[in-house]
This record gives sequence, structure tokens and C-alpha cells, in this order.
Amino acid sequence: MDNLVAQVRVREDTLRDILRNMRRVIVAYSGGVDSATLLAVARDELGEDVLAITGRSASVAEGEVEAAAAVAAQIGAAHEIIETKEFDNPRYRSNDRDRCFHCKNELFSRLTALARARGYQQVVDGFNADDGRSPLDHRPGHQAGLRLGVRSPLAEACLGKDDIRAIARRLSLPLWNKPATPCLSSRVPYGAAIEESDLRRIDLAERYMRAIGYGVVRVRHFGATARIEVPVERVGELNAALDRIKRTLHSIGYSRVEIDPRGYRTGSLNA
Repeated sequence: MDNLVAQVRVREDTLRDILRNMRRVIVAYSGGVDSATLLAVARDELGEDVLAITGRSASVAEGEVEAAAAVAAQIGAAHEIIETKEFDNPRYRSNDRDRCFHCKNELFSRLTALARARGYQQVVDGFNADDGRSPLDHRPGHQAGLRLGVRSPLAEACLGKDDIRAIARRLSLPLWNKPATPCLSSRVPYGAAIEESDLRRIDLAERYMRAIGYGVVRVRHFGATARIEVPVERVGELNAALDRIKRTLHSIGYSRVEIDPRGYRTGSLNA
């Protein structure tokens, strides 16, 4: 066992110790790699004293909730889906730089209330040791969790993104290499109001891009303009296919389609 593998196993053991000491937990479970790995380890350590809860709203891409349910079933964890109401909050829809705070405050308020009602000691989320390190990685949603007492065992165990993928792969989770899938609202620049019809258009555009082979893609939404980001090494290939892509995105409702020559960057709208 080399040093890096040994280091991950030490951090995983720390994670398992943290979870065992919590006794009964609700996992805020989006179905991404981080929360799925957390759920799988929690299920190993706590058995039936773990409940995964997924929030569903217009900001979640089509198919993500169903995929999350399938992975939870494979893990063998109890799983519930709740309808979140962040779109009822005008401060969320106005889309200032703290938009994520209002979304996570809605979700975590619901989960902490459920935990109190059902006798769970703790609500936990998939925030990890790498989240928030980049200057562009703005995480007001994490502040909402801290305010409500939500804990982040992956971060507490000093597990970063590569560590978590390594654990997920070893646990045979089918999504160990799944690209990150943040909410659709993150494609809309701050200050532009969030409209559910726009999110549906973004979702359709990204689903089309994935269908033609771009597994890592963001369609940034600027009103009638779609700006596409793919990994920088694929920008040339994307330019060659642009006429065909334009026709499809025009049919979705975008009158202008651009390619970002800088390629995909996490949190590019935070720049």
C-alpha cells in the first residue's frame, strides 16, 4: 500500500469513527459522489440508523432524483424525497450572491426539523475538505448548514474530492467518476432573476450536449444567449460541431449560442 492510499484509508477510518459517534443521522443526499459516498459509509457503520433525504425542486436536473434513488437502493439505505420550496422565497429568485444560502437554508431547516421529530441526533452533508478552497468556489450554502448545526464529516476527516472518489470506487459505487452536477440555478449569472422556464431550457440544452458526447458541460444562461463550457481540450472539437449544436439550441429557445474559449471552469460565474 503506497503512502497516498494509506493516507486515504486513515482519513476514511476517521470518517467512520465520526459517524459511529453520531449514532443516528439524516444524510442530506443529492446523489452526487460526495453525498453518496458519505451515505454508503454511514450505512456501513450505522445500519438502519441512517436516513437519506433528497430535496426535489425546479433547480434539480431531470433524472437526478431518480438516479439518486437508484444508488441509495444499491447502498441499502432508507431514502425519502421531499419537495423543497426555495422558489417561494423572493430572495432566492432574485439571485444575489447569497442565493445558495436561501436554498440550503430551506433544505437544512426541513431536515433538522425532521431529525428532531424522528429522534435523529445529527444532520450531515457532503461538504468536503476541498470545497471552498478556490477563490471562485463561493459556498454560502455551507454557512446555512453551519447556522443550523449541520455537520460535514467528510471535511472533518480531511477528505478531499480525489480521496472521496477513491473510496467510492473501492466501495463499487457506480457513480465514483460521475461529473459534478450542481443545481441548474448556478448557470444563471448573479442579479438575473431565476425563472423556472429558464431552468427547463438550461436542462434541455445540457441533456442534449451530454447526449452527443460531452459528459462534462455547462450551458451558462444569459437570457437569449447560451454560452457553452466544455473541457478546454475539447473546445476545438466543439467549434467544429457548432452549426449543428446551434440548430438544436435555437429550437430550445436560444437565439445566440457561444463557446467559451477558456473551457469549463468550476464557479466561472463567480469570477
